[in-house]
Amino acid sequence: MPLLRVRYQTIEFGDTDIHVKTLRDCQEYSDPDNIAHGIGISSANWSLFGVIWASGEILARQMYEYDINGKRILEVGCGIALASLVLNSRSADITATDYHPDAERFLNQNTQLNNDKPIPFTRTSWSDHITALGKFDIIIGGDLLYERGHADDLSQFIDQHANTHCKVMIVDPGRKQHAKFSKKMIGLGYEFYSEAFLNLNELSQPTNGYKNFRTLHYQR
Repeated sequence: MPLLRVRYQTIEFGDTDIHVKTLRDCQEYSDPDNIAHGIGISSANWSLFGVIWASGEILARQMYEYDINGKRILEVGCGIALASLVLNSRSADITATDYHPDAERFLNQNTQLNNDKPIPFTRTSWSDHITALGKFDIIIGGDLLYERGHADDLSQFIDQHANTHCKVMIVDPGRKQHAKFSKKMIGLGYEFYSEAFLNLNELSQPTNGYKNFRTLHYQR
């Protein structure tokens, strides 16, 4: 089995240090039993879960000070789950989900790195219509709308797991699918507004040429 090369980094959030093990870069790949291939994850996309993207860091920075009191929170498409790690450090009621078969392993290793309690995790597709996740008060995600079809599947998945009164926050770097997604969410009964993230110099992760980061807010 190919040896995955990884990196360790510490990202500061105010007085809190979050230690993270990630893939070294997007060139890493290891699917010896064809598990990822068998569920439709190509070799080109295999590594995307395992690095920190700028949108994920923006989301994590927003979660560092977000009002979480008494709220049940779901991170969808968590990848390396930096936002979940930040919320876990605040003793939030956080559950993480991703479709990638290695996401849970990295999540467990990273919670151990930070000496925090385990984060509940469910591997699920956004097209799954039956899950045991239940309902949530806050649903979050970063850079989720990067493929055609995501707007349909993600909006339905979020609505399936949203409480009657729910806030949804998606950080988007300027993908073309976000307008379609917002239209879908409005059609499902959510109010919508967005806000730009302008302080790109605060980020520890590269923006990969993206400059128009926005947080898409939905609530009902």
